[in-house]
Amino acid sequence: MLASEVINAYEAFCPQEFSMEGDSRGLQIGTLDKDIQRVMVALDIREETVAEAIEKGVDLIIVKHAPIFRPIKDLVASRPQNQIYIDLIKHDIAVYVSHTNIDIVENGLNDWFCQMLGIEETTYLQETGPERGIGRIGRIGNIQPQTFGELAQHVKKVFGLDSLRLVHYQETDIQKPISRVAICGGSGQSFYKDALAKGADVYITGDIYYHTAQYMLSDGLLALDPGHYIEVLFVEKIAALLSQWKEEKDWDIDILPSEASTNPFHHI
Repeated sequence: MLASEVINAYEAFCPQEFSMEGDSRGLQIGTLDKDIQRVMVALDIREETVAEAIEKGVDLIIVKHAPIFRPIKDLVASRPQNQIYIDLIKHDIAVYVSHTNIDIVENGLNDWFCQMLGIEETTYLQETGPERGIGRIGRIGNIQPQTFGELAQHVKKVFGLDSLRLVHYQETDIQKPISRVAICGGSGQSFYKDALAKGADVYITGDIYYHTAQYMLSDGLLALDPGHYIEVLFVEKIAALLSQWKEEKDWDIDILPSEASTNPFHHI
C-alpha cells in the first residue's frame, strides 16, 4: 500500500490545519508516493531512531518532534545532525511530523494525559480554532490526590519518572488542597496565565524556566514540571491507533512503536 493511504487516515483523525501557527508539521523527508511495508512511530528523530529504523527496514516514520525545526544551511556529512538527514534519505525513509496538532485534537495527547491522571470535565487552556485549543484544564476526580504533595507523587508514579520538579516556596504548600489542574505536554509555560484565568490550582507542564516559575508563584499558581519526555506516550497511543486502523481497513503493513530512548535527561 502507499504511504499516502496511511497518512490520509491519520490526517482524518488529526488534521494538519489544527497545528498552531508557524508549527513544523507534515511530510519533512522523502515521499508519500511509494509502497511501504513497515511504519514506525517515534517521539524524536535522533541517531538512535534512525539506526533502529534502518535495522528494522522501516519505510515511514510518524514522529511528534520535527527533525527539521530550523532552516538547514547545508547537508555537509561531517555535521552529526546532517548525517541524520542523509541516512534517512539514503535509506528512503520518509518522515511525517505531527506536532501541536496531536496536542490540540480531541482525544489527542493532552486528553490522554488527563485520562491517565484522573482529570475530569476538561476544557482547553487557550483557543486555537473553532471548538478546539491547546492544553487542558479540569477537575481532579474524587478518588484522585487532593493535595499538592499527593498530586506530585501521583504524577511521578503515573509517568514513571525518576524525579519531578515542584514549583513552590513554602513547605506548607505541599499540604495545599487542589481541585482544578491544568496540563500541557511539552514546553507549555507560555500558557500559565491561561491556566490561572481558568482557575487552576496547579499547572503541569515541562521545561519551566527559573524566572517563569517565580512569576507563577507570585501570581498564586503552583506547578509541576515532569519534563518534556512524558510526550513519549505519543508512541504507544499512535501505534495502537494505527494497529486498529490496520485491522479495520485490512492494511498489509507492520506497525512498530520505536524502542529507542531519546530522553537526554537522567537524574541521580
